[in-house]
Formats: sequence, structure tokens, C-alpha cells
Amino acid sequence: MWPFSREMTAEELKKRTAEDFQNGTLLLADKPLGWTSFDVVKKVRYLIRKKFGLKKIKVGHAGTLDPLATGLLVLCTGRYTKKITELTLDRKTYTGSFRLGETTPSFDLETEVDRSTSVEGITAEDVRAAAEKLSGVSMQMPPQFSAKLVDGKRAYLSARAGKTVELKAREVEISDFQTDAARFPEVDFSVTCTSGTYIRALARDLGEILGCGAHLIALRRTASGAYRSEDALTVPEIEDALTAGASDV
Repeated sequence: MWPFSREMTAEELKKRTAEDFQNGTLLLADKPLGWTSFDVVKKVRYLIRKKFGLKKIKVGHAGTLDPLATGLLVLCTGRYTKKITELTLDRKTYTGSFRLGETTPSFDLETEVDRSTSVEGITAEDVRAAAEKLSGVSMQMPPQFSAKLVDGKRAYLSARAGKTVELKAREVEISDFQTDAARFPEVDFSVTCTSGTYIRALARDLGEILGCGAHLIALRRTASGAYRSEDALTVPEIEDALTAGASDV
């Protein structure tokens, strides 16, 4: 098990030394809306370097979150970065919302609505039944607007240029998929799934089963393996902790 307290506070983070970060520290961050995962990595790396006057320090993350998603981002520093692949493979849990009756090319709010369909006659039970069909092991087709590498180029770059690339479906497992249609046609959900599952694609597939289309309008990662978002520090909390006593070098 990782030598890490899931209840690590900002005060405890202040006590970490340069040697601690170089030997390996696992830090839970709560990624803000609009930030990329790399934005958080870059910020933490800069803060550690500035605090201790280091020329370089390795910092990486286990599992990318889209800019429009918030929540748990597991960060590793120093020697712990060698374990990132292991951590990335952990199951993830998300909460969020879909909107039924509308689709977008990116399956989320990155792009504008391109089709609207009536949701008349669709019930909460229909939504639960569709979620049940998507549970278990299945082959999921990644979105065109994804970070998948195709011929050395990220798929979303081609998609934003109006080009379609050939993607391959991959096996995913949805171990728990709960829906709440109290705000219909918006549907709140929680889902636990294997690494590599696209929740935007889950919105697409749910909409296709219901015959009305759907897209993702909110997403938050609440767990990754044993780690929970409630134990994560916000970026301002991390900044305050790593600025305390910062070196002027």
C-alpha cells in the first residue's frame, strides 16, 4: 500500500521537504473546471520548484480529466511517477448529468447542439433500463473528440478541424450505473467503471438506446481506486501550502 495518508491536510503538506517530493509523494488534487489535467501538474511542479529552489522535479498524474470535468486528480512526484501506470488502471467513480433530447458532436458541452429530438413518452424507468443495458462488460467506441492517438496525432485535433479518424472500440466494464431523472430531461447519474471508459461516450450510447440522443453537461470524478475526492486539496489550498516559506532562489 502507498505510504500516504488519505487524510493529509494542507498543514501536513507544508511540512514536506524537497527530499520528500524527490523520493516520492502522492498528492490528491481537486481539479477546477476549465483546467486541463496538465495545467494542474504544471502548477504543482512550478510551486515545488519555487519553494525549494529546484531546477527540476518530476510530477505526473494518474488518469486524465477533461477541462470541463472537475474532481479527483491523483498526482505523483519524484520516484512515485514510476507508479503512475499502476494507479491509472484503478477503477474510477464519477457523478454528473446528461441532457436527453439533444446531441453535440463532442457528446458534451465543448461543441454546440447539432440535433434536438422529442423526449415525450420517455420515463424514468426507461432511463434506468437503458443504464442497465450499458452495465457490465461491453465494447465502447471512443469519441472523435478524444485524446486517442491516431497516426501520432490526437483525435480531437482532427475532429476540431472537421476531419473524422478511424478509431477502434475497446472493452470497458461498468460495474455500477445509477440514474435519477427527477430533473428530466436532465438526468443525474453516478457510475463506477474501468479505466479508459469515456463518460461522454456513455451519454451518447444512453441517448441512442432511448432513441432521443443525449450529451454530457456536467462531470465530476469522485474516486480513483482507494482515493476519494473528499480527501483532495483544492489548487488554492495546494498553492498556499507550497508557498509557505517558499525559497526566493
